[in-house]
Amino acid sequence: MSGVDLRLSDSSLYLSGDLSIAHVSEVALPADAKADRVLLTDVSRLDTAGAWLVLDLAQRLGGATIEGATETQAALIETVRRNLSSDPEPETHRPLRNTLVGLGHAVWDIAREGLTLTAFLGQVVVEMFRLLRHPGRLRVTSLVHHMQATGVDAVPIVVLMSFLIGVVVAFQGASQLQQFGAEIFVVDLIAISVLRELGILLTAIIVAGRSASAFTASIGSMKMREEIDALRALGLDPITVLVAPRILALVLVLPILGILSDISGLIGGATMAWLDLGITPVAFAARIAEGIGPWHLAVGLIKAPFFALIVGVVGCRNGLRVGGDAESLGRQTSSSVVAAIFLVIVADAIFSVFFAIVGV
Repeated sequence: MSGVDLRLSDSSLYLSGDLSIAHVSEVALPADAKADRVLLTDVSRLDTAGAWLVLDLAQRLGGATIEGATETQAALIETVRRNLSSDPEPETHRPLRNTLVGLGHAVWDIAREGLTLTAFLGQVVVEMFRLLRHPGRLRVTSLVHHMQATGVDAVPIVVLMSFLIGVVVAFQGASQLQQFGAEIFVVDLIAISVLRELGILLTAIIVAGRSASAFTASIGSMKMREEIDALRALGLDPITVLVAPRILALVLVLPILGILSDISGLIGGATMAWLDLGITPVAFAARIAEGIGPWHLAVGLIKAPFFALIVGVVGCRNGLRVGGDAESLGRQTSSSVVAAIFLVIVADAIFSVFFAIVGV
């Protein structure tokens, strides 16, 4: 028997024939149909589509019972019924649960990222000690190249930014201190803010934007072209060949960039103080020599190697995490910039609290 036959009689709906996916579309229930039960006694074949049709007909008839099915057919119908009735509750009905679950996932992701970053930092530190013991392993040409790319090429933007920041700090400080007749203290404001905080912090942020993204892009491109796998196949450690020269270059040049930033910031502040308050450069320099101790400069320079390590580790580590597609490269590059700047600011806050506690 082919096809499906549907017949209404004695308050019952009789189904017969091949009740499979090939023929269920042939079934059309009359609009005025009424029945208390659906009989499957003469159904020769039943699949999941037919089982769904039987359940749908029973529901449209106002909850009619299903009778006459074989043991196998009854089991299939029951399985389809359970799956139809197990629709999950819409997520929007549990906003608090969804919020807590999302928060838990975010905390776990942050903790996992912190652990992997710490592990990579450990690898880098171990490699640095190996290079101290065996300096011949260091690739000097690569080191010099990265010192130029991360240091010399960054001098113009660092100097310009610091000069403008010095001008802004001097102008804002002068406008406030003039109200109390304490214009001379604008020199102390400029010197302390630039030497302790702004000089090295702005330099680290600029370097993070330039170098962290550059490290991720260059190493990530090598990862996409399988050059890193080739290095491992040759018995070379990517940490030694690619990561160590970049991080060491940053550690060496960032203090120098910090000093240039401090000088530029002080020159910008002195220029604005001269133009706005009439404090000559000679008086500005004399005030710094008398009232500002060397520790203010030392505090900024102490932070520089740590900021360099943060920027280098984040940039190189994200480069090694790049997958095989361009989307992964772009995602990791942007992530490097954000993470490096964030961690630099966090580290600066920790240093500020520490130096305040020890009284420096």
